[in-house]
Amino acid sequence: MNRTYELMFIVRPDMPEEEQDKLISTLETAVTTSGGQMKNVEKMGKRHLAYSVRRFRDGLYILLTLEGSGGLIHELERRLRVTEPVIKFLTVRIDEEQKRLDKIKAIRDSRRKVSATPAPAATPAEPAGEAPAATA
Repeated sequence: MNRTYELMFIVRPDMPEEEQDKLISTLETAVTTSGGQMKNVEKMGKRHLAYSVRRFRDGLYILLTLEGSGGLIHELERRLRVTEPVIKFLTVRIDEEQKRLDKIKAIRDSRRKVSATPAPAATPAEPAGEAPAATA
């Protein structure tokens, strides 16, 4: 079963652009050969780290959005673990969160539709037991 994941990893700030592209294409190849699908690749650029990681204060952030199985994610994480320029990585499954947000949005939309429909015009009811007054 394919699920949607976000894989964020941070590489050394002095890593050349060509090597970044080579690493990304290697990961893309691993995804496609495992039967997964790469949805999006976003290079977020150089950012300051909150704390020193392996004596680095800055890092280049890269975010991959992909669909695949748990085995694929395990393999990608193994590759990132042994790749020297990668400082840190984190994988998050987002399909459950997306499903939850879609459900909340559907509930909100249905409530808006109910409150947006105008109420039928109220007609004044005649008092019970009284006949209408006859005019002579």
